[in-house]
Amino acid sequence: METLRRLCPAKINLYLRVLGRRSDGYHELVTVMQPLSLADELTVTPGGPGLRFSCDHPGLPPGEGNLVWRAARAFEQAAGRRLNVHLTLRKRIPVAAGLGGGSSDAGAALLALNRLADGPLSQEDLHRLARQLGADVPFFLEDGPAVARGVGEILTPLDLSPYWYVLLNPGVPLSTRWVYENLDVGGLAPDPGLQSWDQDHPGDWVKNDLEGVAVRRLPELAARILQLKELGAAAAAVSGSGPTVFGLFFGLAGARSAAAIIRRTFPGWLAVARGLTRHELPADWENDVWML
Repeated sequence: METLRRLCPAKINLYLRVLGRRSDGYHELVTVMQPLSLADELTVTPGGPGLRFSCDHPGLPPGEGNLVWRAARAFEQAAGRRLNVHLTLRKRIPVAAGLGGGSSDAGAALLALNRLADGPLSQEDLHRLARQLGADVPFFLEDGPAVARGVGEILTPLDLSPYWYVLLNPGVPLSTRWVYENLDVGGLAPDPGLQSWDQDHPGDWVKNDLEGVAVRRLPELAARILQLKELGAAAAAVSGSGPTVFGLFFGLAGARSAAAIIRRTFPGWLAVARGLTRHELPADWENDVWML
């Protein structure tokens, strides 16, 4: 049997509005999610005994605490078969960074295992498993940007320009649960119900309701957002629950120039990546990322 390799793209939330808290404890959202050329790499190698998992990131748990492992176990149960595979994960996306790395890894695991097993699960089955693993996981079963509603599981494909992004992470993880628990939902402005996303003026609609909580915890994020805008970003914000900050640029040259200037004073993790459009093959984008 073949060894499968899948790239697991990061994502940013270009638009994230929290509409309210649901009775099940989750929050109702509307968000524009953009996959990036920054990606982890998952390799699935057939061969026993049983299910094995390894990762080059020492901070990730090897067993049930890891989403890749949990995705594999969920697939075993849903498909009604025991897996004899070795899953190897190479991490490039920072952990607990608001970039969806764990969710992307889990989505890639579901897709790879289903292909390796000759497709016992339908796309609907895979989406059901993805929803059980995490709110962002269904997004990574598809390709390209999307508008996500509900808790993130209701997806509508979206065509966006291939913007370039400067990504800054100070290296201080922020818990998604903590951010939501400290969000004053009642104090949020009403969602304007945007139906179109002006490609030429992203600064008019890029927004994140979670940004205020992240900035209160890490005030330096506000200074970096301002710096990105001063260096030519058409928009800048915190991604997801943070603490990663992104600046949106219309071209690679502007993004790399800004990143080089920021690197002089920013000691954290920094990268430049491209926003992925729909129906791109990994060979088209896997080298479109620069770590500075």
